[in-house]
Amino acid sequence: MSTSTANGFAMTGTGGGHRPTTGSAYSEWGELDIPTVERIEHGRDIPGERVVRADVCVIGTGAGGAPVAKELAEGGMNVVMLEEGDRFTPDDFTARPREMSTLLYRDAAQVTTVGNVPIVLPLGKGVGGTSMINSGTCFRPPRAVLEMWGERFGLDNLNEPELDPYFRRVEREVSVAQVPAEIAGRNAEVVKRGADALGWSGDYIWRNARGCVGSGVCNFGCPTAAKQHVGQTYVPRAWAAGATTFAGAKAERILMRGTRATGVEARTSAGGLLRVECDTVIVACGAIHTPLFLAEQGLGRESGELGRNLAIHPATAVRALFDEEIDMARGVPQSYFIDEFADDGIMLEGAAGPPDYAAMSTPYAGAEHRDLMLQYRNLSQFGLMVSDLSRGKVRKRAGQVEIVYNLNDEDTATFKRGIERLCELYVAAGARTLFPPVAGVAELAPDDLGRLRDTDIRPRDLTLMAFHPLGTARADARPAHGVVDAELKLHGWEGIYVADGSVVPSSIGVNPQITIMALATRLAYGLLGKPAPEHEPQPETIAHPRITKPHALTA
Repeated sequence: MSTSTANGFAMTGTGGGHRPTTGSAYSEWGELDIPTVERIEHGRDIPGERVVRADVCVIGTGAGGAPVAKELAEGGMNVVMLEEGDRFTPDDFTARPREMSTLLYRDAAQVTTVGNVPIVLPLGKGVGGTSMINSGTCFRPPRAVLEMWGERFGLDNLNEPELDPYFRRVEREVSVAQVPAEIAGRNAEVVKRGADALGWSGDYIWRNARGCVGSGVCNFGCPTAAKQHVGQTYVPRAWAAGATTFAGAKAERILMRGTRATGVEARTSAGGLLRVECDTVIVACGAIHTPLFLAEQGLGRESGELGRNLAIHPATAVRALFDEEIDMARGVPQSYFIDEFADDGIMLEGAAGPPDYAAMSTPYAGAEHRDLMLQYRNLSQFGLMVSDLSRGKVRKRAGQVEIVYNLNDEDTATFKRGIERLCELYVAAGARTLFPPVAGVAELAPDDLGRLRDTDIRPRDLTLMAFHPLGTARADARPAHGVVDAELKLHGWEGIYVADGSVVPSSIGVNPQITIMALATRLAYGLLGKPAPEHEPQPETIAHPRITKPHALTA
């Protein structure tokens, strides 16, 4: 085994295989079984016309597409996966944020909403989708959210007992386990210290990782292959079961005979035409691109809800300067959470970044910027996510994707409360200077929190990002109110299903990848006519943040 560093971050490699260690403190799931067979073709090698036959064509290989493809392939179906992006391996991951943003993200990580405050909405592009570049956090949706889905959307069968076997299967497939304290990093340690001093509820986060060494660059491709994203787990297992992936193949239209799907046409990166003839099409392009893909063909528009109801879990972060060294980029970036205020729609989660990433987001210029970055090793950063009441929409305008989202007054007030709570936490942890993400209040002393409380905050005063687009093809049992039904079938059309974040009908208040994977797994079992998976043994209970009422879900 060889060990190298990139930008100072430890990376252990095993040559071409990049198999993370098993039996470590990070995962108790036993031996890792990832097949080495590859069944992938690249669009750059298909300049002409190609016709392939399959039972099912899955468009997209992210948190929805990869699980449904794998389960269907293991169930005996002939599955073809189409992926607009390329396939990447840990050999491609340099741990340099600027390089990786261009390589792994759509539009170099600059997808941004338009509205009363610009919100950067990073989206992954490649085999594995956004799961390839997320922080790996794995939470089930709160029980109250699932109950609300039944009451408001008629999704009574998407309750906790019904979904539990699918959650368990997903958690095993991606090796969900709690972050050990020894790799959580000093950033989590100081936040935990503050939370404990205040008596706030919190814990180490559950993630999909094995053999993690805390490289600190989860959002730029895991260089050690520790993160068990779906492109590294589900897709190879789908290949082993006979599925084929075409990377660099962008789906352009669903072929139809009347109201029934008969296939998909895709354009390859070499300009060729790939036609997949099949009886079932599963659209899994994500909550931004699925509604656009369907709308361009006049599909799923009957209710008027397609492309609407966009929730994004908008987020921000507070920084604090300490007398002690923290080195926030060493360790798991999102390793700790605080759910003390989850009932009010506020989740506090780790949001540390490497030095170059921190430099880009530091709210100073010139000498002030230099002076603060020279103290980088003493900086801590922690994030705040809001379960939003605001809703946006996705559309094409002048041929370009436009994501319209206006932060409403209630969510703005929630952000103010959350920022105040984070500042209080840092004071309790011993910070000497605070840096709230609020225009006009860029720097605070510990005894000056009153200035933040007395400041009227408007949406445009906030610095925001968002990572969880949901709801733009929402599930609803009633065709007049939703785009897909409880089985994720497109209302009014035959052989077309949706399996991605667009079907999730509301904000859920926690990171949604496990929810999306479980819904996709349930879809596959339904298409195969199989009963729910048998009870999957787990080495420990997988936690829920303690949300006891469905805040932000009745707007």
